[in-house]
Amino acid sequence: EAVCLDIDYMERYKDFTVNKESFGDLAAFAKEMREEGIHLVPIIDAGVKAEEGYAVFEEGEEKGYFCKKEDGTSLEAAVWPGLSRFPDVLNSRARAWFGDQYRALLELGIDGFWNDMNEPAVFYTQDRLRKVLSAVRAIQDENMDLSRYNAFTDLVSGLQNNPEDYESFYHDMDGERVRHDRVHNLFGYNMTRAAGEAFRRLCPERRILMYSRSSYIGMHRYGGVWTGDNMSWWSHMRLNLCQMSALNMCGFLYAGADTGGFGGDATEDLLLRWHAMSIFFPLLRNHSAMGTRRQELYRFKRTDLFRTIIRLRYALLPYLYTEFMHAALEDDLYACPLAFEWPEDERACRTEDQLLIGRSLMIAPVMEQNARGRYVYLPEEMKLVRFASDRQWSEEILPAGDHYIPVPEGEVQAFLRKGCVLPLAVLPEKQVTVEEAMNAERTFISFGGDPESFVCAQDDGITPIPDPTA
Repeated sequence: EAVCLDIDYMERYKDFTVNKESFGDLAAFAKEMREEGIHLVPIIDAGVKAEEGYAVFEEGEEKGYFCKKEDGTSLEAAVWPGLSRFPDVLNSRARAWFGDQYRALLELGIDGFWNDMNEPAVFYTQDRLRKVLSAVRAIQDENMDLSRYNAFTDLVSGLQNNPEDYESFYHDMDGERVRHDRVHNLFGYNMTRAAGEAFRRLCPERRILMYSRSSYIGMHRYGGVWTGDNMSWWSHMRLNLCQMSALNMCGFLYAGADTGGFGGDATEDLLLRWHAMSIFFPLLRNHSAMGTRRQELYRFKRTDLFRTIIRLRYALLPYLYTEFMHAALEDDLYACPLAFEWPEDERACRTEDQLLIGRSLMIAPVMEQNARGRYVYLPEEMKLVRFASDRQWSEEILPAGDHYIPVPEGEVQAFLRKGCVLPLAVLPEKQVTVEEAMNAERTFISFGGDPESFVCAQDDGITPIPDPTA
């Protein structure tokens, strides 16, 4: 369980700093939260604020660890803190230096991070801003018609993430000079690699959570991903389902979306349906943008339904964690397309709105507004389990083929494969923690499987797991 800290926890959006007005003693607060079973997961952005007296900036500039323009000077680009520098994380020395900066927060008791803005995102470069302002001054007294006005707005809107800006700076890849636009997709990968490698140096005795917005094939060695700035749209909920299997096929098992959407105003029915799906994914995170409707679950009327869904997440943890660890250690998929399991079944190969979760379950969430149910295709006979709560459910065996399944809001459904069992933690009535759920007594839902055959993955959640390929 974690509370994610966005950019407001920093001192004026400077990486690896803490706003003392908001967090007078972050170490004490992190300890207090940890005693309640809650971790703090602060954000780290790609841009390092260019400010005299800011040690991270001064050291990076002195040692030449920032990306350079063609003339050898550091690129000046604005992001959250204003004019910033991008660490050249494709350079091994700069990468090690940037990774070491995480030490400041690790020493405060932080054991999780999310890397953001690491495509890298650019609000504007100083060079382009000068050109745009010069062009604006040239037309400030002009009586603009529609075409001239459109040209003006295109000029200003083109400041952000302009492709020409990405062609204007370079990386030193340990002696090889490479223009950024040729390796743009590798920046987020190497920023998270910097952190992952640093964690092994700085705290080899404990496991650190890390996930990133931007990534590339192979980054799963160092961290997971969330799917970026989605919207509170039903279509983006469906996209989330498709992204999970696609990411798994690329090696990213630890993944998830901003449940309920990041941009826009989430509705209660969207949040209910989205959470009913996301409880099956490794990363379940409710995160929304400043200025949107506050979407913490307790702000809505049907808190009883949200509570039921979240408690079911805890009850499912023995199965979800076991299947996640199986996939990680055995080079398997956690979120698997039906086509991979039934490649000869044409219907299964065309079905993209259902997923296998681990080796025993299939999910088919409702992803349309006002829908009271949905059609589901079963490639084989399965047992439908309707969860009214973590302690109350019904079971029904369905033959292979097409079925219309009613799904009331707040109900969670899953399909159990033949010969399999689904373990459920028997939760106490009170508030429950992950540790309690993983160590609780279990009951089993079976479809011809032997409960004795289920071996739950067990570890302390702290000690790093040895790399099986090492």
